[in-house]
Amino acid sequence: MRVQDLTDRNYPSIHTGELATRARAVLRDQGLRVFPVLDGRRRLVGVLSRGDIMTITSSISPIRVEGIMATPKFVATLDMDAFDTVKKMIRLDEWYAPVVKSSQDSTYTGMFSLEGFIRASLEKEFAALSKPLSQVMVTELVTCSSDDEVDNVWRLMQERSFAGLPVVKKGKLIGMVTQKDLLDSGGVFPAFEAKRGRFKAPPKISSVMQTSIISLKPADTIRKAAELMLEKNIGRVPVVNSEGKLIGMVDREDVARALL
Repeated sequence: MRVQDLTDRNYPSIHTGELATRARAVLRDQGLRVFPVLDGRRRLVGVLSRGDIMTITSSISPIRVEGIMATPKFVATLDMDAFDTVKKMIRLDEWYAPVVKSSQDSTYTGMFSLEGFIRASLEKEFAALSKPLSQVMVTELVTCSSDDEVDNVWRLMQERSFAGLPVVKKGKLIGMVTQKDLLDSGGVFPAFEAKRGRFKAPPKISSVMQTSIISLKPADTIRKAAELMLEKNIGRVPVVNSEGKLIGMVDREDVARALL
């Protein structure tokens, strides 16, 4: 498979001159994780992630996209091998890679994602899909409590490059909190404006976390986790034992790595 076979050519993009607040609204409304940023000639000049967007605390900020966009860690070209591309993305901890025409032509053509690679792999019936999650799940976990302050959890996500964290109480999984949850909460941004008087007290994770939790068991297959991620548009699935205690996490990188 080549990158061109799996590129989403309809993936949205945004212009450098757009207001960052508009980008934030589109990311939130469309459930996107990252935007490719283009110049007036549709050349790729940067990327904008949820993390970048959440540095904007005001709903009327005049900051433009070009002021907070980042340089892509990795850019794919249409002729690249899809498997080699996924390997590079996993090494760089990237779930999305903007695609340009060639190494000489930076014209944007679409987005290559782990999601697209996983979807194509499901259709090809790879043998690895039948393996149990116990073989691929991460067991050294970072968690948070429902009583933790949103600001502190956000900073932890930033420092450790986490897009989401499980919420536990006495070892049992009681919820999940993701960057999307923080973005959807509207006004909860770093320094979450709590210290400026917007809130009487700093908001807690309990106010933004999701409690309708989708979880799997260690004996469930990689296929089941992959299908769940695609169906629900989620990036990670917690793994619990028969008592409801959190024992592992599986994300898109873990699934893609197994398929390689």
